[in-house]
Amino acid sequence: MVDVKIGFEVHVQLDTRTKLFCDCSTDYEDAEPNENTCPICTGVPGAKPLPPNKEAFLIALEIAYMLDCEPVLNRQLYFQRKHYDYPDLPSGYQRTSVPIAVDGELDGVRIREIHVEEDPGRWEPSTGRVDYNRSGVPLIEIVTEPDMRSPEDARDFLRRLMQVLRYSGKVKSDGGVRVDANVSVEGGTRVEIKNINSIKGVYRALKFEIQRQLNLMKHGRKVRRETRAFREDQGTTVAMRSKETAEDYRYIPDPDIPVFEITEDMWKKAVARAPEPPHHRARRMAEEYGISLEAAEALVTEREWADFFEEVVDRAPDDWEIEFIDQWVRKEIKKVLNKKEMTFREAKITPEEFIELLELVREDKITRQNALNALWEAVDSDKSPVEIIEENGLLKVSDEDRLARVVEEVIEENPQAVEDYKSGKDEAIHYLMGQVMRKTRGQADPEVTMRLLRERLDSGD
Repeated sequence: MVDVKIGFEVHVQLDTRTKLFCDCSTDYEDAEPNENTCPICTGVPGAKPLPPNKEAFLIALEIAYMLDCEPVLNRQLYFQRKHYDYPDLPSGYQRTSVPIAVDGELDGVRIREIHVEEDPGRWEPSTGRVDYNRSGVPLIEIVTEPDMRSPEDARDFLRRLMQVLRYSGKVKSDGGVRVDANVSVEGGTRVEIKNINSIKGVYRALKFEIQRQLNLMKHGRKVRRETRAFREDQGTTVAMRSKETAEDYRYIPDPDIPVFEITEDMWKKAVARAPEPPHHRARRMAEEYGISLEAAEALVTEREWADFFEEVVDRAPDDWEIEFIDQWVRKEIKKVLNKKEMTFREAKITPEEFIELLELVREDKITRQNALNALWEAVDSDKSPVEIIEENGLLKVSDEDRLARVVEEVIEENPQAVEDYKSGKDEAIHYLMGQVMRKTRGQADPEVTMRLLRERLDSGD
């Protein structure tokens, strides 16, 4: 087995209204190039940064708590200037904090430290154009230890990390993720792959890079310590430059930004604001509700899905079985949303409306199919399932006289199916059952209908 060590530096934009060191808007997706800028975020000489955005720090601390990190409390902390010369960095340096939290863990991967830093601008090397709308948007940087041992491990960890970040509700969904992956093979030299912007891209980059290093070793060549770029169109990595060290970046404390502290009160506020981490919530839900851990982990993939499940359980009558709720929340409503390519956040149905629907199912007043039909229409409309059921007359028909008349009509209209049944083809009765359902728009009580059909067909008339 190949000895591989993989570590990450993961960068994600924080969802704040303004940038880290100025009052410019962070809402740049629909803005004209360089519209949301000022002398501070474009690095005009003499422009002084404002005090750091407090909301950015609180969000970063919330995420630190969700990753089981320890805050760096009651110590003088500061921002550093990390110098490098690219057009997207107008000051010639990037401001990044010293660690504000350390020693976390997620799925067996240790989180070494967490930083807050400013995003660079967006540079298009092919045209030379730079858009500074993004410059200065707050980032969280999450640095792991090299605890992943394969591209598959790395992919699984990133999926879980992105789930935690989405769960926080405080990262910009349109800001994406940028990953710097550090990888070494057989205890050799560490190589960094910069700015990979998808989980799939990370997986492909690592697969290629590990094989590249193995091939070099196989032919007796040395693996150079360097920074490489991932060519997504080719699935390869290419050399960018020799790997920088801390000395190359010429870190210095930023003299324009005052030192700061993370106080106990600040940490308590962040913890109080943070949602229960999904990996913790899954374990609690499995234990509290007696569902499998697999089922709980499926529910927590969307925070709104898990919230919906717990609200339905909390509001439902005490005699409802958890298996019944689990079947309808985790499976049936999710199937509907998946087919409509919707998330739980987009669904308009409320737990109260959903319980009203399930009460009809429990009381056998509606067929399962018609309940699903009402659910299908309700999830993206302003009507509740029960309103849809009432408007369309979808309640189950159990009136034997009425059903007997429909059964008689179906038998008269389908002599071949009747003959097939009487000749021993029992499956023909299911065709007749379907015809009754069609005539009653799915409202016929299945048990009553099947009994009436058998009685009529077996009577010999």
